[in-house]
Amino acid sequence: MVRHQAESSFVNRFSITEALGDAEDPDLAKARDGDDAAFTRLVAPLQRELHAHCYRMLGSTHDADDALQDALLRAWRGLSRFEGRSSLRSWLYTVTTRTCLDVVEARGRRALPVDLGPSSTHAVVGDTPLTEVPWLGPYPDAGLGGVSAGPDARYEQREGVELAFVAALQHLPGNQRAALLLFEVLGFSAAEIAAMMETSPASVNSALARARRVVAERVPARTQQQTLRKIGDVRLREIVGGFSAALERGDTQALVALFTEDVTWSMPPMPHWYRGIEAVTDFAVRVPLTGCGSWRHLPTGVNGQPAVACYLWNDEAAAHLAWSITVLTLREERICEVTSFIGAGHFVPLELPVALP
Repeated sequence: MVRHQAESSFVNRFSITEALGDAEDPDLAKARDGDDAAFTRLVAPLQRELHAHCYRMLGSTHDADDALQDALLRAWRGLSRFEGRSSLRSWLYTVTTRTCLDVVEARGRRALPVDLGPSSTHAVVGDTPLTEVPWLGPYPDAGLGGVSAGPDARYEQREGVELAFVAALQHLPGNQRAALLLFEVLGFSAAEIAAMMETSPASVNSALARARRVVAERVPARTQQQTLRKIGDVRLREIVGGFSAALERGDTQALVALFTEDVTWSMPPMPHWYRGIEAVTDFAVRVPLTGCGSWRHLPTGVNGQPAVACYLWNDEAAAHLAWSITVLTLREERICEVTSFIGAGHFVPLELPVALP
């Protein structure tokens, strides 16, 4: 591919000592000489934020794992060619962003059920997974470390992984997605981004303008972080606990009391989704609430939002088995969106057990 062919050209223009201080880090020289342990020590402080960048670009924790591994391998192989005039962080973001752009080009965008068609007015019992769709996935809050963004960054780190924002990013071409993230989440300048992407600052600014328009149409004006700060931790725990308790008791009235009138509920990889209190109530009564007494829940944090790990009783295993990671989006003090990511595979990145006794 063209990007792979151009790799040696761009890596020779990005080097890695500026952020390490006036004196070159001794691990850098060792790494250039082939010491993989030294390279690991060099990149370790940046791996968490690079992984979060991969998730924002790709919408999948598993894709982020693979992309970061590939990017670090590219960096390791190209390390000996650098002259040492820029920062380790900038160079690694260059390599990582280009790796993610290759993935975007090969696989396309990830989706939520709302992207596939209109909502269903009544519960679809026995809905079957749509496995051929590359679905958007959740991201563990534990992956959000302290990232030093520049003065131009507009989104804080948790806002940068909120479901609405990451879902909106999937509607952008790869270059616009990368420019928006590098500028507004990570705080790189337009000139820095232009160098990273081998283009001009004017092209970067044009991509930013187009990306902002698309995102503004799809992301609420108030972020979840702003909403959650206003609600407060005590009230938030009450809402999450009330949601879990209502499902475990099969209490329709208590569950519905937590929802807004225009609430939505979706369950990737199930294609059907529901909008409005009547449709969501019909779904809840006929699907999750029929399992009264069969559910157990653990509170967790996903995409910078409150979430619940849902476990369903299995007679054969004689245990509650991992079923879904359900992310709650709030407006004021009510739940306006429920997104249940079904599948035990979502539990491992969150370091949650896949079964409860």
